[in-house]
Amino acid sequence: MELKSGKILVTGADGFIGSHLVEYLIRMGCDVRAFVMYNSFNSWGWLDSLDRDVKHSLDVFEGDIRDPIGTRSAMQGCTTVFHLAALISIPFSYHSPQAFIDTNIKGTLNVVQAARDLGVAKVVHTSTSEVYGTAISVPMDEKHPLQPQSPYSASKMSGDHVALSFFHAFETPVAVIRPFNTYGPRQSARAVIPTIISQALSGALEVRLGAMHPTRDFNFISDTVAGFIAVARSDKTVGEVVNIGGGCEVSIGRLVELILGQMKCKARIVTEEKRLRPGNSEVERLCCDNAKARQLTGWRPEYHGEEGLRRGIAATVEWFSRPGIMDLYKTDRYNV
Repeated sequence: MELKSGKILVTGADGFIGSHLVEYLIRMGCDVRAFVMYNSFNSWGWLDSLDRDVKHSLDVFEGDIRDPIGTRSAMQGCTTVFHLAALISIPFSYHSPQAFIDTNIKGTLNVVQAARDLGVAKVVHTSTSEVYGTAISVPMDEKHPLQPQSPYSASKMSGDHVALSFFHAFETPVAVIRPFNTYGPRQSARAVIPTIISQALSGALEVRLGAMHPTRDFNFISDTVAGFIAVARSDKTVGEVVNIGGGCEVSIGRLVELILGQMKCKARIVTEEKRLRPGNSEVERLCCDNAKARQLTGWRPEYHGEEGLRRGIAATVEWFSRPGIMDLYKTDRYNV
């Protein structure tokens, strides 16, 4: 599918991955409409930080993915939709599960219903590796059992099924992309890598974290964005779920060693009770099988293995170290 042949909508464009995807598409020469969450501050989230030439090329729609009328309006005239709008914080899902149902399930329904009615050529719906829960076998392919271990993962799993149901019932051209743990510039401190980096850069004598033993499969942001583009372009992904991950797991403890070692930081690691997930909710192990992505799209990660993780960490630390960036983060507070 040629992305430059029609208008592209990116929901959740104001967020971490969404803003990078928008920037990449604009620099490709695509016609992009960015769906951002309406707010009275007239903030476009991370889109506000993009270069002026990129922002001037944007068609920005301010709305709420939970509103079916506004969502349909945003999708008018679009041939491709990247649906990223979601609530994503696992700790916040313990606090406010209803908000996750409304946003992640009903929001997805609004997108695929409008796509069906408007004849959208391709919807790329964003899933998450969290829907797999703790690995039963590794590496984890798309047939791995789904295990909802948090209200967040349950809402995302349900959204995936809603999206795929429209493919099966109505032949709506939906593909589901399932990224493993993405990191890089612009990520919220609710995620572990920005949490470590921002606390270290603040000069803290202690870096406060949750569990150190779980493993994750980390993907640098440019690899994840390339995965979105590859899934959208491939006709073979319609009706499919496609994992995007490097296939290399690392424990949080080892991750801390790599980051603090690169930063030459001697801060002490402290496990803070409020940062721990409830016992049965902790996903103990994630490791991606990306064979299907390679087969259907030709996508391969460039930041692969520990060497790739080191390069990605270096790029992320460099961004956080730029003047003014740390002013955007509240390192003295636990960001759920």
